[in-house]
Amino acid sequence: MITLAFDVYGTLIDTHGLLAELEEQISEKAPAFSQTWREKQLEYSFRKGLMRKYEPFSVCTRQALDMSCAIYGVTLSPERKADLLRRYRSLPAFADVQDCLLRLKAANFRLFAFSNGEPSALEELLTNAGIHDLFQGVVSVDEVQSFKPNPDVYRYFLDQANSAPENAWLISSNPFDVIGAISAGMNAAWVRRSPAAVFDPWGMEPTLTVGGLGDLYSKIARV
Repeated sequence: MITLAFDVYGTLIDTHGLLAELEEQISEKAPAFSQTWREKQLEYSFRKGLMRKYEPFSVCTRQALDMSCAIYGVTLSPERKADLLRRYRSLPAFADVQDCLLRLKAANFRLFAFSNGEPSALEELLTNAGIHDLFQGVVSVDEVQSFKPNPDVYRYFLDQANSAPENAWLISSNPFDVIGAISAGMNAAWVRRSPAAVFDPWGMEPTLTVGGLGDLYSKIARV
């Protein structure tokens, strides 16, 4: 039986889902601010992992918000920052997520959510998005005290899912995550949500590339 590990932030959940709220507060700076917030969030997780100075993903998210404010000269009150961080736990799922998960579950694939986020945040996020109960399990890197793409976190997932790497797929829109999973012996599908997205030229290609989760069921069933 095939095990599918779905990355959460950016693959199932839209990390730019607070754009409307940001536009109300910082107007035309909002799109660039949102992009920087996401990029710094990931950068900080990479750096903390390499330094072996682990802090939860929510800390990376808060620090990335502070940094984005500094970069764009934006002043947000502590209350507004707290509200944005609270809303980050209620980000929406992409429109193609629920139907994809339902079809894969009906076809007897084993579905897991697999994320940098800490367990409490993931439980709340996936529940608020209405997709929590579609997964057999939710696996967080928090127990490993590191972040993707550390090979330890992929091995931890395989242990938690009780799956051999050759029978497991990572599904992610993040090229670094796809490369990390392949390096750990897993298969990986890259969800290329934008035609402008490019894959890192490291000599490792995704096992499968799809334009969105709507294409995943038909393509992965043929592999």
